[in-house]
Amino acid sequence: MPCRHPSRNRELPRRWLMTDPRMGEALWDALATLPHGAGVILRHYEWPKSKRRKLFVKLRRIATRRGLVLVVAGHERLGSGAAGSHGRHRGALTAPAHSRREAIAAVRAGAQLLFVSPVHSTRSHPGARALGPVRLGLMTRDLGVPVIALGGMDERRWRALRPLGVHGWAGIDAWARQNRIAVPT
Repeated sequence: MPCRHPSRNRELPRRWLMTDPRMGEALWDALATLPHGAGVILRHYEWPKSKRRKLFVKLRRIATRRGLVLVVAGHERLGSGAAGSHGRHRGALTAPAHSRREAIAAVRAGAQLLFVSPVHSTRSHPGARALGPVRLGLMTRDLGVPVIALGGMDERRWRALRPLGVHGWAGIDAWARQNRIAVPT
């Protein structure tokens, strides 16, 4: 049975987990903490396709059981059951954006949800200049698609950005048990 698919009539998730190989076994705990209806983006780019496919199958089972939306980063097709793809290619359900130019290009390519980063300093991109709230607001105004804040994000920081119209947030470390902040279900 495929995982729950977002549609144009249903709101896309507000909370997302970006998978990352450095999470190791903590990935399974992080998945258990996600609220019903949250999203998961399978990244693990550097893994061989066969290993990535096995991870996809396991994630798909969990997503189906827990009512999560599963999206696969990149062009690679790992099997059925994903809600869509994440990337800079035409037809991707979700897309990354690090600048206004990238954001506009993603919208023109059909992305229904933009992951804008880095909003704050993050371990994933050490030394990268954080956008902060003002630059985030300027970058994403009048795009016509929901925006997910990424980069040093957690529930508290997202609440502070909601007045800017930010739809939700995504993280890696924030979903780890030791970093978790209460997330309404």
